[in-house]
Amino acid sequence: MKELTVDTVMTTEIVTARPETTFKDVVRLMSEHRVSGLPVVDTKGRPLGVVSEADTLVKQEQHGGPATRPWLGRARRARWQKATGRVAADLMTAPPVTVGPDATVTAAARTMARRNIRRLCVVDEDGKLVGVVSRRDVIGTFLRDDDAIRADIEEHVFKRGMWLFPGSLVVAVVEGVATVDGSVERRTTALVAGQLIQAVPGVVAVRNNVRYELDDTVTSPL
Repeated sequence: MKELTVDTVMTTEIVTARPETTFKDVVRLMSEHRVSGLPVVDTKGRPLGVVSEADTLVKQEQHGGPATRPWLGRARRARWQKATGRVAADLMTAPPVTVGPDATVTAAARTMARRNIRRLCVVDEDGKLVGVVSRRDVIGTFLRDDDAIRADIEEHVFKRGMWLFPGSLVVAVVEGVATVDGSVERRTTALVAGQLIQAVPGVVAVRNNVRYELDDTVTSPL
């Protein structure tokens, strides 16, 4: 089964800022549209950075920042710039982390976890912003109905993915947990079934109870 791609879960109604958007307008946009971050784009719609709620809170935390720019410490200088910033260009975290619309949801989730960020800018071949994918969008794939998940497993894993005879394996899905039973000839077939089921969108975990006749993962002694 083909894995879900970013373009199927991303948000396409994007609220953006320009580099010259003032601090107050950035805060106003986030408040009015109930978003926790804004991509900052250039005149061609290409993302330059992202302003998050955390970026704007630095100003409150440091009371507008110290009067003079610190000389030591890259992180300290960056926080000073955000604390004293007046426009989006001063506040944003740059460069933005981007992903293509055809990237898998799994790859997007892995990038967000590795980079410890809440959202990715989705860009087309020309680098233009076409969407935003957030942690919430990724988590939303686990809200799929159990019956829909089971139907996908039966059709795309058992029938199309593995070419199994009907009834060779059966699966039940409860709260996203797929329990698969039945028997196959080889252990590798049972293992592959579990791996393919785990990749089905919405599957939280797999209980692989498949029995096998031959353990073909064991190397025979010479």
